[in-house]
Amino acid sequence: MNTQFHDHLITGEPPATSRKRIAAQQAIRLTLLPGERLQIDSPDEGQCCELFMLDEGPGSARERLELGQATSGMPEVQAQLQQSRPSGDRLRQRLLAWGVTESHLQQGLHLDADQLPCMIEATERTGAIHLVLAAPGADMMPQEQTTATELNVAFWRLPGEMTELPDPLSEPVQEVHVPHSSARVYRVKAGEWIQIIDVAGKQCSDFIAFDAEALERGEEITLDAVATRTLAGHALPQPGLYSRFADNRLQPMLELVQDTVGRHDSFLLACTPKYYEDSGYFGHVSCTDNFNRALREYGVAPRAGWPAINFFFNTLIEPCGTVGMDEPWSRPGDYVLLRANRDLICASSACPDDIDPANGWIPTDIHVRVYGAENQFERAIAHRVVPEELPRMTKQTAFHSRTSKLTKHFDEYRGYWVPTEFEGWGARAEYLACRESVAVMDLSPLRKFEVVGPDAEALLQYALTRNVRRLAVGEIVYSAACFETGGMVDDGTLFRMGEQAFRWVCGDPWSGTWLRELAAQRGDRVSIRESTDQLHNLAVQGPNSRALLSELIWQPENRTPVSELKWFHFTIGRLGGPEGIPLMVSRTGYTGELGFEVWCHPDDGAAVWDAIWQAGQPHGLAPLGFAALDMLRIEAGLIFAEHEFCNQTNPYEAGIGFTVPMKTKEEDFSGRAALQRQSPESRQKLVGLVLDGNEPVHHGDLVYDGRMPVGQITSATASPLLGKMIALCRVQPAWSEPGTRLEVGQLDGLQKRLPAQVQALPFHDPERIKVRS
Repeated sequence: MNTQFHDHLITGEPPATSRKRIAAQQAIRLTLLPGERLQIDSPDEGQCCELFMLDEGPGSARERLELGQATSGMPEVQAQLQQSRPSGDRLRQRLLAWGVTESHLQQGLHLDADQLPCMIEATERTGAIHLVLAAPGADMMPQEQTTATELNVAFWRLPGEMTELPDPLSEPVQEVHVPHSSARVYRVKAGEWIQIIDVAGKQCSDFIAFDAEALERGEEITLDAVATRTLAGHALPQPGLYSRFADNRLQPMLELVQDTVGRHDSFLLACTPKYYEDSGYFGHVSCTDNFNRALREYGVAPRAGWPAINFFFNTLIEPCGTVGMDEPWSRPGDYVLLRANRDLICASSACPDDIDPANGWIPTDIHVRVYGAENQFERAIAHRVVPEELPRMTKQTAFHSRTSKLTKHFDEYRGYWVPTEFEGWGARAEYLACRESVAVMDLSPLRKFEVVGPDAEALLQYALTRNVRRLAVGEIVYSAACFETGGMVDDGTLFRMGEQAFRWVCGDPWSGTWLRELAAQRGDRVSIRESTDQLHNLAVQGPNSRALLSELIWQPENRTPVSELKWFHFTIGRLGGPEGIPLMVSRTGYTGELGFEVWCHPDDGAAVWDAIWQAGQPHGLAPLGFAALDMLRIEAGLIFAEHEFCNQTNPYEAGIGFTVPMKTKEEDFSGRAALQRQSPESRQKLVGLVLDGNEPVHHGDLVYDGRMPVGQITSATASPLLGKMIALCRVQPAWSEPGTRLEVGQLDGLQKRLPAQVQALPFHDPERIKVRS
């Protein structure tokens, strides 16, 4: 079954007018008017829904909603509320804020996962319906596989003048609606937040801002895109490292805090009369003219073209330097959120361009909300696992409250904020701690999927390149997963939790979608549910890691102690003693050193970090960021998605051909036929390169033999181990022998060459003695 919204189940109905997501273990409140309907769906087909009505209309919820199959009561919600865990407290606080009573819960209804998708319609008979919908579930402990997951809700709203706006982030202090083909001016105070919303999607909005105090003096200090790009060293600010918009005096004016699109323009003018005239559209309204009219009352002189930040405009800059454009990436309800650092006069347009794809050919409205300075909104960038879904904003991991006290250097990775390096240490010191003593790192963005059911082994035997049938309970195997083309879907580690129960830990959240689609095609009886939000993990790596964790982790007699845990095995234990926090400990890592990973429920993350941090000090423990991890994993010859492999790279070319046991795995697997058709002699090979000098090389640099390109750099770092610049490089097989002399090309590939020599991988510990010790 399609795991997205099942709009097709309603014959002849138009697409849903809006959508919402119910996060796992949370609830949403909504209202349906007569003539409106909604559909509740479980994307992984395994999450129940519980619901109740807030209004006091005639008849029970079952009678008014005509949900004959639903059972009375809300056992899952009540069980979650009764547990003495933060997840229950979060749900309780939300329900209390909505005025929910015990009576509401007693009159609620329960829909099992197999009763979804479910349609609810408000009619004249039912009147308006005020509903609370929940995706409840108990916390999943590391040794369990009963995870709560999200629900999706699709709405068919009554026709109106305007597409439904997203829920406010807080109570707005000001709302400004910008009709299509117009512009509006509004005042913002220092510290206030500006949310610019693309109401219907694919609509550009030029944004300009003036220092309000200076403008009152007759001086125009304006937002400046060139200054912004110059100071940031980036094409456009984005939440996090490149987040400041500067004025024409090179001083910060605004900060970009949230962005659900990630594709805007900071190069081109707002559209001008000249643009339309040169295209043969005389008298066409333009953003520049609209700004000139709107700013006239503020004494701002008109301009022939307004420099602006053009939100949602899809600018393309080709390698040859050509600037082009296409339809925006933005969807209905997408937005950017900015914070003013001084009093501003702002102007936003809803661009009138209808002669090219700039607004998807049909100009629509923009809406602006301003929130008070007392609010606090977390920095976040949106990502989507599949294109049609609602945006997912960047999250903080279970350990963020601790790592953020040690550093302000964070980067966005796979939908989470992760530290790049730590103040007082730095990448080199963190690297040395891992090589010489012990280091701790947050790897929670790894995606976890619980694969259970009668056909779990059969599905994974086909989906993964490794021979899953050989895997014992308590054992882990590293594997590739391939498309039928032989190109890689992902790589990851598979934990065998039981005879027909597995945990797939990988990098790409789409891996779960792919597994579900594969299971549906094959007709496998299996459940595939993402448990990432229920299971976060720390990597404890380095020569002292075993000694450190052996002091902390308690195991019952029937579990392997950490001190005896073998490479690529896991054990279950508790922190400190038999009543401590439940943990899973695996002897795995990504550094090439002896190491472990500690897995816990996110609500226990701070306590787990504190215990490891305190106990680790006598062992020389240091925090480890992604910058140091890159040095470690490149020296160890370990691969990284979108560097060493993509969907057009097979496992052999990615340097992990050992995960494809063609001779010992007789059963078919996804991509096997394509891999067998390939000639091994023609496959590119992943090798190491050692540069003669210390000039940096980068991912994507071509590698040459004379004028002939023979390979490409996939990853590179300055190696403390070798004292030289090293790289992972994919080359043609004839140039893969150790000792082969090559050159890395930069600039145009010819004007600058850096000599290098091929070396066998890994650079560090080639016999893997340390990691196996």
